[in-house]
Amino acid sequence: MPFEFEKQKIKDVILITPKVFGDSRGFFLESYKKSDFVANGIKDEFNQDNHSKSTKGVLRGLHYQAKPCMQAKIVRCVKGRIYDVAVDIRQNSETFGQYVKVELSEENKQMLYIPEGFAHGFVVLSDEAELLYKASGEYSPQCDRGILWNDKDINIDWNIDFEPLLSDKDKVQPKLCEINKEELI
Repeated sequence: MPFEFEKQKIKDVILITPKVFGDSRGFFLESYKKSDFVANGIKDEFNQDNHSKSTKGVLRGLHYQAKPCMQAKIVRCVKGRIYDVAVDIRQNSETFGQYVKVELSEENKQMLYIPEGFAHGFVVLSDEAELLYKASGEYSPQCDRGILWNDKDINIDWNIDFEPLLSDKDKVQPKLCEINKEELI
């Protein structure tokens, strides 16, 4: 199998390590293979691919889409290095409000599967970073939501020693306790 699937401390979040075939010319890897992903519990149909580029110190998130437009994601960093964070916002989950944080980089080539019902964010650790991610639903401005990146109730350890660069939108997101629970699963 060209992938290793490792369940994280929140069992529905999965770290995926592809098998890399390298030689003097470079490398080749499969970044997605539906049959392998389905066999390992990732059954979402992915309908949109996104590519983002950010500079050092940028923090994006915590973003999610509300019902009925929720998204699962598979995130990978193809240039640079980031901390990627997934926060469980499934209201009846035993891990509600808890998070998973992993380092994704062009070196480790790992990917993070984030199911529906999670807020997602990342901070750039390298001079710049480029992310590719698959989403199970198309972007919907009407369902676009977020949670404050430094919400004390979640208490994410971003492990950074700098003030992150935030969008105006991300500076004023609500806290987890303030979001509309009716929009969640």
